Amino acid sequence: MKFTILREELLPPLQDVGGVVERRQALPILSNLLMNVSQDGIRMVGTDMEVELVAQVGGKFAEPGDITLPARKLLDICRALPEGAKIGFSVTGERVTVSSGKSRFTLATLPAQEFPQIEPAEADLELKVKQAEFRALLDKTAFAMAQQDVRYYLNGLLLELEENTLSAVATDGHRLALATMSLPKGAVGGDGKSDKDRRVIAPRKAVLELIRLLDDGDKEIGLLLSKNHLRVMLDDRTFTSKLIDGRFPDYKRVIPERGKTPVIAEREALRQSLTRASILSNEKYHGVRLVLAAGKLRALAHNPEQEEAEEEMQVDYEGGDLEIGFNVSYLLDAVNHMREDKVVIGIQDSDSSCLLSASEDESCLYVVMPMRL
Repeated sequence: MKFTILREELLPPLQDVGGVVERRQALPILSNLLMNVSQDGIRMVGTDMEVELVAQVGGKFAEPGDITLPARKLLDICRALPEGAKIGFSVTGERVTVSSGKSRFTLATLPAQEFPQIEPAEADLELKVKQAEFRALLDKTAFAMAQQDVRYYLNGLLLELEENTLSAVATDGHRLALATMSLPKGAVGGDGKSDKDRRVIAPRKAVLELIRLLDDGDKEIGLLLSKNHLRVMLDDRTFTSKLIDGRFPDYKRVIPERGKTPVIAEREALRQSLTRASILSNEKYHGVRLVLAAGKLRALAHNPEQEEAEEEMQVDYEGGDLEIGFNVSYLLDAVNHMREDKVVIGIQDSDSSCLLSASEDESCLYVVMPMRL
């Protein structure tokens, strides 16, 4: 099998497929990517058995065949070659020679027939959404996912379809992020009525890969759901992920009321104040004490070295004096993912979680639990 392809045609899909391939794998073949070369183009597949990405490259190739190649090594070779380079592939036995100009590389292959591929069941629900809106939905919530929590269902993102809205929810037990987007009429396969309501949990790696793959364009993408899989259809990419089998907590029960006297602050000023205060917070717990008084918010931090930081800013607040502690990293994560100019903070008392949102955007809510300092 022989074929030649331009570096600029091969590199973008190779980067995408290489992103799902783990560096350390129990099965050696999972460190490889599969190349199906046909007369109509090249189909590249990368997988870790949990997520899979298929990328298509158009073109005419006279000698079809199937091979697997070390994903990271091939990607590094293509990146290192100059722009406009033509890359030739020639397979001999269990070796493939990659050549370009006066450069030659010989790589080991593994049998293509041993390469595992995810075969999801037939989809029973399909959505059509704009990829920019879906990417924003994931991006606003993904940071709150747990990492390696024994409650495995928290190590992912809940996607909830209700009527004509799609929500994303993530929580690690200490904070929660919720974002909602409206679906246009006809976006849901079928009639979109209540019998189409659905809750699935996408694993952490799948969510992060989707954020990387999607862009801010207005093109529509297809989301296909089956019992155990989520499949996302882009133009020349097909992303498939297994779903987490578990029961996500009833997140609506932990969303507090905003209260009668919320705090309204300039987002950028709040972000800068919290960032400066965090410099001298405890490196392990990242605790910052917020002290509220009429029209004023103070952020206080200290650490075991007896160092202290104090930040004061003007806010719109007409309630009584209140003091409450938070993990400042959780507050900053929420504020950093807002895009509006003002932040609304609802705090009932010193023992209750706070509710953060943007003043002009009710579709995105963040809940942060207090901590004792």
